[in-house]
Amino acid sequence: MPLESLVRTALGMKLAVWRSHGPGPAVVCVHGAGVSSRELLPFVRAMGVTHDAWSLDLPGFGRSEKPRAPLTLTALADAVADWLAASGLERPCLLGGSFGCQVAVDVAARHPGAAGALVLVGPTVDARGRSPARLVGQWLRNSVRESPRMLPLNVADYLDAGPRQVLASFGASMRDRIEDKLPHVTVPALVVRGGKDRMVSQAWAEEVTRLLPRGRLVVMDGLPHMVPYKDPDGLAREVAAFLEAAW
Repeated sequence: MPLESLVRTALGMKLAVWRSHGPGPAVVCVHGAGVSSRELLPFVRAMGVTHDAWSLDLPGFGRSEKPRAPLTLTALADAVADWLAASGLERPCLLGGSFGCQVAVDVAARHPGAAGALVLVGPTVDARGRSPARLVGQWLRNSVRESPRMLPLNVADYLDAGPRQVLASFGASMRDRIEDKLPHVTVPALVVRGGKDRMVSQAWAEEVTRLLPRGRLVVMDGLPHMVPYKDPDGLAREVAAFLEAAW
């Protein structure tokens, strides 16, 4: 998929934007910690069959501009909200993957008019497990179920971002108290968990859903953490069905 554009936001950062033109309302994707849109592009292609699908590289990652110092989660969310305001898209669905869920929730909680719906795929971080050792253990247990084709994508992403940006994003993920923000998300929200996800437990996915005023949960059997890469077509069907019911 070719790069759609490099867009300078009002906050002064150039964001790399990817797009798959489709007939339905817009779905804008936000990637996880330390990586880029590379892992989301299979889903963007699949979603683009029925919807206008987009993905953004957060500042410091992928093809987007690198700030002098790593941005906080709040600043990353502000960059996304700024792009949404300038995009001309009318209250699109904002889809986060992993750490991208935390960014999407922060956008929805602090910029309530920015998105018309949320999809949270593998929302991190479990409030009962915010420690580096716990997260590394979960990542190792989960990684054996992910597609081996993701490894070169991860390596390319980490090299693009550099260790400082990568470590800062994981630190921001662990410090963020997403559970405090979820009750302030007023739009319809779909929580998606892979049935074999070792980074997001069933109990945590249910807790996230319970805290959302208009949340519902879908568990996709047999899938690991990176549902958008492992089963992009299946996830696209779930998102399309959710949006048809929500809108």
